[in-house]
Amino acid sequence: MRSAARRVVAAMAGLAALAAAGSAMAQAAVNAPDNRLTRDNRLEPSNQPSTPADRAFDPRAQVATTIPVVVQRPPATVVGTIPVTASATVPVITIAGPTLQAIPGDRWVTVLYINNNSGAAVDSQIGCSFTNGGRTVQESRVVLPAAAAGTRFSAPVYGPRTDVFVDRVLCRVLTP
Repeated sequence: MRSAARRVVAAMAGLAALAAAGSAMAQAAVNAPDNRLTRDNRLEPSNQPSTPADRAFDPRAQVATTIPVVVQRPPATVVGTIPVTASATVPVITIAGPTLQAIPGDRWVTVLYINNNSGAAVDSQIGCSFTNGGRTVQESRVVLPAAAAGTRFSAPVYGPRTDVFVDRVLCRVLTP
């Protein structure tokens, strides 16, 4: 009978030790800091203030409200002539490689190079989306002046302020 009592006491002591360990682990989990991974793969407490560079690293951390559509009427500069090639397989207007640049302390900007491949003057509109991590930050509609037949011209398109991060600009022909 004594050995049975010892077993019961040992089992109760084991259960008490498990309960104490479980309580300590739960307390440690409650008091554990919520960490985040930084750009250089270090863990930092998430109660640290988020820097602008961290918001660029994690686009979901950026809170930016989008204006429905910004309409711009930039000046266009003729930079050359091109052969008239518009046909069933060649579009009337084409856009050549918009590149994204930041004007420090001001705005994001891209310069569009537009080719009028047709034999007539064309009024065109271009849509540009400034995005960060796939999320639209600003949508712009660019109304361009009439382009003479067979011309290549450039036009600046301004995006949001540089304190809002942008990693890509996508532009497409809306009209003609």
